[in-house]
Amino acid sequence: MNALDFSPLFRSAIGFDRMARLVETARAAADGPSYPPYNIEKTGEDNYVLTMAVAGFGPDDIEVTAHDNTLTVSGKAAPAPAENGRVLYRGIAGRAFERRFVLADHIVIEGAQLEHGLLHVALRRQVPEALKPRRIAIQAAQGQGQKVLENEAPQAQAA
Repeated sequence: MNALDFSPLFRSAIGFDRMARLVETARAAADGPSYPPYNIEKTGEDNYVLTMAVAGFGPDDIEVTAHDNTLTVSGKAAPAPAENGRVLYRGIAGRAFERRFVLADHIVIEGAQLEHGLLHVALRRQVPEALKPRRIAIQAAQGQGQKVLENEAPQAQAA
């Protein structure tokens, strides 16, 4: 895949550092490794679940961190168990990994759970009340409607 150069777009832009970082992170993620595999599901209006297949890793081997709208899931390689028998084929990867996910504004991590080799990270969009759209009630000024009718009445009689 050809690398796109977005630098001309940001030469005259001020304050779009975060956007440039998002574009760079997305480009790097597209070119990066695909281990471990994952799913992202929308489970409600504002709820999401990130599920990663992390067979062979325990809760102490995985670290989930959120910083600057980036969710990072990393796993350290578990020490190889002492093998009494011979392993004929090793298909379950036990190598270290790090996956980064760009989070939209106001996404909060509610928790993480590891069960049956799957890591589930619950996320929720939590827009602050100050940023939610709100309806403004419109009230008519007192007595204004009456004055307009009084001014129009004499003109109608004069004609």
